[in-house]
Amino acid sequence: MADVVVVGSGPNGLAAAVILASAGLSVEVYEAETTAGGGARTAELTLPGFHHDVCSGAHPMALASPFFRAFDLSARGVDLLVPEVSYAHPLDGGRAGLAWLDLDRTVADLGRDGDAWRRLFEPLVRNWRSVVDLTMADLRRLPQDLPTAVRFGLRLAEQGSPLWNARFHEDIAPALLTGAATHAITSPRALPAVGAGLLLATLGHAGGWVIPRGGSQAIPDALIAELEELGGRLHVGHRVDSLDEFAGARAVLLDVAPAGLLRLAAGRLPTRYVERLLRFRYGGAACKVDFALSGPVPWRAEGCERAGTLHLIGSRAEAMAAEGAVAAGRHAERPYVLAIQPGVVDPGRAPGDAQTFYTYAHVPNGSDRDISDAVIAQVERFAPGFRDLILATNVITAAEMPAHNANYVGGDISAGAMTLRQTAFRPAPRWNPYATPLSGVYLCSSATPPGPGVHGMNGMHAARHVLRHEFDIRTDPLDLLRERQPQHR
Repeated sequence: MADVVVVGSGPNGLAAAVILASAGLSVEVYEAETTAGGGARTAELTLPGFHHDVCSGAHPMALASPFFRAFDLSARGVDLLVPEVSYAHPLDGGRAGLAWLDLDRTVADLGRDGDAWRRLFEPLVRNWRSVVDLTMADLRRLPQDLPTAVRFGLRLAEQGSPLWNARFHEDIAPALLTGAATHAITSPRALPAVGAGLLLATLGHAGGWVIPRGGSQAIPDALIAELEELGGRLHVGHRVDSLDEFAGARAVLLDVAPAGLLRLAAGRLPTRYVERLLRFRYGGAACKVDFALSGPVPWRAEGCERAGTLHLIGSRAEAMAAEGAVAAGRHAERPYVLAIQPGVVDPGRAPGDAQTFYTYAHVPNGSDRDISDAVIAQVERFAPGFRDLILATNVITAAEMPAHNANYVGGDISAGAMTLRQTAFRPAPRWNPYATPLSGVYLCSSATPPGPGVHGMNGMHAARHVLRHEFDIRTDPLDLLRERQPQHR
C-alpha cells in the first residue's frame, strides 16, 4: 500500500497528490470515472470533432493561484490563451459592459462610471497577488498584506450592503460587476458572492480569464504527467466504496463532498461530526447546455465577439430576481446564463469555421428540467439569429450532474452553498477544516476552504497538514513545487 492515497482526481486531489509525491512519498490516486480531471474535463459532447469542456471552461486562477504560480502550467506544456476581453455583460438595446484585460480600456468604455470602476479596482489590480493570497488562504491565518486586506474588506462591505449602487451613476458598470459575483449561485449582494466577484473582476484585469488550448482537460493532464514522473499512480474507473480499502495507507485524502465522506466512512465517524456534515447545505445548481454551432455567435453589442466569457442576465436587478427565484426553489423565467466561446482564442475546438459554445444556467438544486429553451432565448435576446446556427446540443440537467461528478450533489457545482457561514466553516466548524475525526483521513475538496474553483488550493492546504502531522515534513508545499519546475531540473 502507498504512503498516501487520494480519492478523486479533480484539480484539488491532483494538487495534493503532486505535492505529496514531490516530498518523496508514494502516492496513488483513485478515480471513479473513466477519465480523470473531475471538474476540468473535455469531451466530444455534441458532434465528432467538437471538443467541449464538461464543467469548467475559463480559468481566472490558472495563472493566479499560489499553487499554479508555483506549479507553472505553461512551463509544463499547457498553452494558456488569454482573450483580450476577459468577460462581457450584454444589456438590452445593443449595449454591453466589457472587462478588457487592459484596465484603462475598460475605464474608457464605461463613460461616467469609468472613474468609479478605476477607484474600485486599480488598488486591487496593482496588488493582485495579495488579493489572491488573501482570498485563497485557509481562512485561519492573518493576512500578510494588511493594507490590501483592508482595501478589499472595505469594498466587500460596500458591495455587500445597500450602498452597492452608491458609487455608480449608470447601469453598465454595476451589471458588469454583478455578472462576476453571480458565479457563486447565490444573491449577488451576499458577502461570499461579492468577494468572488471582486476577486474575479480583479483577475480580469491582471492576467485574464485564460482558456487552455484544446480544453480544460489540459490542466489535469499536466498534473497527472507530473505525478507519474514522480512515481505516483492513477487508477481510473475504480469506485471506492469504503475507507477500509486503504487500511494500510498512512494518510488518505478525499477529494469528495461531505456526502461522499459519509458514504466512505459509514459507521466510523463520531455522531456529533456526522450531525454537522448532515447539516451541510448544498446550494443552487447548474443545468449545462453545450452547443455545436455552424459559426460565431452574432452578438448585437460590439465587443462581445472578443470576449472569452459572457454573463447573460441583463441588469443588476434582474440578476437579483433570478437568483432569488433559484434560492426559493423556482426556475427563473430568464435565468442567469454563463457562456464561454473558446473559439475566440482556440478555433481548433471545432472543425472548419464551426464553433463550440458552452453555457450553464442557474436552477434549483436537484432540478431535472431541461432548460435549453430558456438558455437559447436568453442568448437570442442579446444575439438575434443564434438559434439558426445550432447544429446540435447536449444537455446535462442538475439532477444528472452527480452521474458525471459525484461532488456536484443535486447539481451544486460549488460543492456546498456559498453562505457566509459555509465559506468560513467548510464543511463543519473546526480549527483544521481538512482533518476529519478519523486518524490520517483528510478532506481536500471544494467543500473545504477556500471553496470552489480550479485553483488547487484546497488540495495544497490539505497536503500541508498531511506533510506536517502525518510525516513530520515541514517544507513549504510551494517550495516543493518550485524545485520541480522544468527550468530547475
